[in-house]
Formats: sequence, structure tokens, C-alpha cells
Amino acid sequence: MTTPAPVPAPATVLVFLDPAFDGGRVADATQPQLMATDLGATRGDGVFESLLAVGGRPRKIQAHLTRLAGSARLLELDIPAEDAWRRAVDTAIGEFRRQDPAAAATGGTDEVVVKLLVTRGPEGAAAATCWVQASAPAAAGRRQRETGIDVILLDRGYDSEVGERAPWLLLGAKTLSYAVNMAALRYAHRHGAADVIFTSADGRVLEGPTSTVLLAHLETADDGAGGVRTIRRLITPQLDSGILPGTSQGALFTAAKAAGWELGYGPLEPKDLLDADAVWLISSIRLLAPVNHIDGQEIGTPELRRQLTAELNALFATIE
Repeated sequence: MTTPAPVPAPATVLVFLDPAFDGGRVADATQPQLMATDLGATRGDGVFESLLAVGGRPRKIQAHLTRLAGSARLLELDIPAEDAWRRAVDTAIGEFRRQDPAAAATGGTDEVVVKLLVTRGPEGAAAATCWVQASAPAAAGRRQRETGIDVILLDRGYDSEVGERAPWLLLGAKTLSYAVNMAALRYAHRHGAADVIFTSADGRVLEGPTSTVLLAHLETADDGAGGVRTIRRLITPQLDSGILPGTSQGALFTAAKAAGWELGYGPLEPKDLLDADAVWLISSIRLLAPVNHIDGQEIGTPELRRQLTAELNALFATIE
């Protein structure tokens, strides 16, 4: 019996924003593309965005372009206009799908991770280096959506007002300087957890290394007709507490409000997470990952976590 040959995984696609190429310049990801003196590599001096494309369509692209522009302004980086990024994103997704046998077989329904990256360029460069990267999502992300995650709380080392007091820390920018975030995740893995929720020095809940924190509370109230109704409340930490505004959180809040959920913005303390009916880490790539345990304590019940996660996933599926 002949064993079928394995289907090759699609290669990572790189598309550089280049004025000489209207849709961006496709580059070979197996070959060096950046100078060794690029300040993105030597100093982490740059910004980025990550988004998900489904069926060939990038999700929440305007929100990501808006946040990319805001991050670039904070770093005083001059970047191309939105239309140039949109064309490069379309080129990257199209090239990735062309190379992806799975996408061709399923009509292009598979997910594609798309990153928009900007560095200050090599030492002395007159312009930033900008490119789009398209690649397959990691299997762990889909698994964590389905099975949930255990997290630990870690002190981020500054108070919740430092963003206003020290804007040069760039807490509102999505920068390439992710060494601390990655160190936090490695620490969590060594201690048997999958992820982290950061807290501030003054005891406030902040965010995950690559995600936004959400929690839900269910309450019952008189429905005015002799019965009871369930109030669903979705809460996230205050956006002025030194965290990155989440594009997925913002989009989900809009959909949840239209569906009758009540919304809230902190301030949140760790006890609020532990008392919640459900907690999630939400991001553009992994989407909604339900939190099973925080520091070993179970959050809600498995049945309630599954129910509320299914409700929010249904809302999130309507977001473009």
C-alpha cells in the first residue's frame, strides 16, 4: 500500500510596501530581507498589528489600521497611507491562499494570520521599513479556544496611572518590544499555566501579554411581569490603566450591546476575576479563550463557561 505524500504546509508570505509596486512587493521569506542594522531588530524600535483573515477576508482591518497609525504616531514613525496597507494585505492573503492546498480544497475558509509590521529601518534610514506577513495560525490557538486555559496573575511592576504620568513608556502603543511579554509567558509555562494576566502595583487587573481580559457576571432581576430575567454583564479593565485598547474587545462589546448585554469598564481587582461567572482572554488571532483556572482556582463552572463562550462566539462570528 502506497503511503500518500504529506501535503506541504504553505510558506510564509512577505509583501513589502514599496512605492514602485502598487500592490506591494512580494519577497522570498526563505531569504534574508532586513539589514542586520535595522533598528527593529537591534532595538525593537517599531510597531505592529496582528489580525485574522477568514475565507480570504481580513477581519476588523479598519480597527487595526487605526491602531497601527496611533502606535506609529507615538513612536514618531511616518508610515504609508491606509490604502497602501490594504492593497498589501490583499496581496499577501491572495498569495498565501494560492500556495495553500487546504484553502483551495475548502474553498478558502481556512484562517490566515496577517501581521502588519513597521521598523524604523537601518541606522540612518530616511524612511521606515514596512511589510505585511501572512502565515498559518498555530494549532495551539484553536485548541485553547475549544478547551480553555489556565492562567496565573503576575505583577507588571508599575501602577495603573503610570501611562498618564510617563507617556514615554509607550503603554498605548503596540510596539515590537515584546521581550517582557514573552518572558512572562515562559514563566507561566514553567509553572504549569498557559497564559498570564498582568496586575498593576496598586492591585488593578490590566491585560494579558498578547490579549485583553474580559469577564462576565450574570444577575437575576424582576422582569416586571411577575417573573425574573437574567442580566448579562460583560466587563473589561479600564482603558486608561496603561493597557492596549483591544480591537477584538471593542468589536465584541459593540455586538454584545446590540444583543442586550450590559457593558462595563473596571476598575477591576483580582477578586473580581475570581468571583466572575466566566473570564476570557480575547485577541485577534486566538479569539475567545475561556479561562478555566486563575492561580489554581476554578472560574465559574464548566457548564456555564461553555454556555457563555458559545453565546459570545456566536456574536463574534458576526464581526467583519
